[in-house]
Amino acid sequence: MELLSMDYLVVISMTIVLISGIYQFYFWCERKHIRPCRSLLTFLDSWFSCHPSWIWIYAGLYYPVIILATLTLKDTRHFAYTTFSYIVLMLLQMIFFLLFPVETPVQWRKQVSGNSISERFLRLVHKADTDSNCFPSMHVSVAMLTSLHLTANVPKLGLWTLLFPLLIALSTLYTKRHYFLDTVPGAILGWIVFRIYNLIY
Repeated sequence: MELLSMDYLVVISMTIVLISGIYQFYFWCERKHIRPCRSLLTFLDSWFSCHPSWIWIYAGLYYPVIILATLTLKDTRHFAYTTFSYIVLMLLQMIFFLLFPVETPVQWRKQVSGNSISERFLRLVHKADTDSNCFPSMHVSVAMLTSLHLTANVPKLGLWTLLFPLLIALSTLYTKRHYFLDTVPGAILGWIVFRIYNLIY
């Protein structure tokens, strides 16, 4: 059934609730690591110093784009299968988080003093989220999946949609929320889930 104006309002509301619900599994994984957390620190991470202003991309761009992407859905079946793709992605992320836990260095958090608005926002994110659940980057995997959905739903957007996961990946590095080695696997995981979605939709 084709979505009407009121339907989109309902879909956006459901999307916000789903995002909140899925994050409960994310936080559950932080408390249930099966193995000790490890580090993926490499020389590549030294290329990205801490720039707290990137938190506005990390959180300020991330969620609105995901929510607004629902406006490109065609019908209720499209919404159901798109939602299912994000659930599959979350399940795969949980497997990594539980079996291969990775955490960022404690000193990365100490770089944020809280003097500016951006730093206070970043510190708020630190309070809500620990240093673990890093590999692969869920921010990047979700951004990549969203980008591919947008390209499929609105072909005119073309490769411009890839700017979204690129910006999100950079924001995870400049806010020191992730290692460089978290980002590429995150993008690949998002792409794999989209391929699965294409096979069943």
